[in-house]
Amino acid sequence: MSGQNIGDLSKEILADRYQCDRRLGKQAGRQTLLARDLKTQQQVVVKLLSFSSDFNWEDLKLFEREVETLKSLSHVAIPRYLDSFEIDTPSRKGFALVQSYIEAKSLQEYLSDGRTFSESEVKQLATALLDILAYLHQRQPPVIHRDIKPSNILLKNRSGNSVGEVYLVDFGAVQTLATQQGKTVTVVGTYGYMPPEQFGGRAVPASDLYGLGATLIALITKQHPADLPQQDLQLEFEQFTKLSPGFTNWLKWMTHPSLDRRPGSVQIAKKVLEKPQIINKYSLPLRQGKTVDTFSLFKNAIKRSTRTASQAVGACVAIYITFLFLNPQMGLAGVTLGFFLGLLVGFGNGIIAAIVTRLWFFPLTNPKLHRQVLNAISSVVFTSASVILLHQTMYRNVGEVSLSYILFVLGTSLILGLSMGAATKSIARWYQKESGL
Repeated sequence: MSGQNIGDLSKEILADRYQCDRRLGKQAGRQTLLARDLKTQQQVVVKLLSFSSDFNWEDLKLFEREVETLKSLSHVAIPRYLDSFEIDTPSRKGFALVQSYIEAKSLQEYLSDGRTFSESEVKQLATALLDILAYLHQRQPPVIHRDIKPSNILLKNRSGNSVGEVYLVDFGAVQTLATQQGKTVTVVGTYGYMPPEQFGGRAVPASDLYGLGATLIALITKQHPADLPQQDLQLEFEQFTKLSPGFTNWLKWMTHPSLDRRPGSVQIAKKVLEKPQIINKYSLPLRQGKTVDTFSLFKNAIKRSTRTASQAVGACVAIYITFLFLNPQMGLAGVTLGFFLGLLVGFGNGIIAAIVTRLWFFPLTNPKLHRQVLNAISSVVFTSASVILLHQTMYRNVGEVSLSYILFVLGTSLILGLSMGAATKSIARWYQKESGL
């Protein structure tokens, strides 16, 4: 954690025990300091709440709640409560909280340094943080952090493919469900990482899940969630990432603006993170449309794909005829192979599109991602496959490579690949319409 000089505070010894070193953070009326415990010679974190001109009684309420909460917590990934006391000196009046110091960098510092996080690393972070939240939410009454964000998450001992040790800090916004009953709740949190219900003063365990999801999205996109485009308050981050469909759906589930359409608990969120294919078992609200019959899906995918392939074959034949005047042997082989390859590619594309849809987009919850995935698979796979097949077959018949030969192979392969991309768009539009979206 980085720090900065704190002027005359560096000369102070609080409670005749804590030698102030440097500032770790500052907010209105509050400071977080790195200090040394003169009794144990250990570094500690001291949080100061001062009775200054910008003092707010709500801050005192939150400060006292943080003290009481930390006293009750005992987890390796959460700072330990060490001490608390009142400050009453000629130069300073207020309260202090002392907690253990974790020498580690925050996720925000990693982002500021240009650090990137792979999908595997982000999933490791998600698992570790879900375990911490599980401990908090299972307390009686449940403890809600309310301010999950990159600057409040620390990483230590990163190495190789391991993301390292994960810590959750800063419980200054913490709240228990018991404090909400029959009382006015202070609205706290950080814009962009707060779910809509928190703006109204309501916070539940699923509110922390939203903050976690928004934090992970910030790591992947390198953008503040508030800067991402939104549709009906739903973060639209897919265009900035290259994530697996299952993890993308999980993140959208975690950050759904409607409280009742987020995971019901940390345990459920973790279970789906580990097995993305079971998301529909728990995310019933995400079933926005009806489920399409599997037979209809395969039938329409194959029909639409082979129809488009037949049209592409017509374009290929025109190319073949052009080459026929240059090389009759090559042209005759091209016409024959064109019809065969077109039908084969169309059938194969339809099967693959249907299988991908059935395995990862059934039922449909993200039409845009579904369309993008199908288009990418079809365009790349079938352009490459056509190049390989045409090259092997034509070379066997012609026996030489020329400029016209190269243009023939590349041109016809590109036509088939692009046509399969267009076919999958047609399949995706049909599937979206049948799903009622």
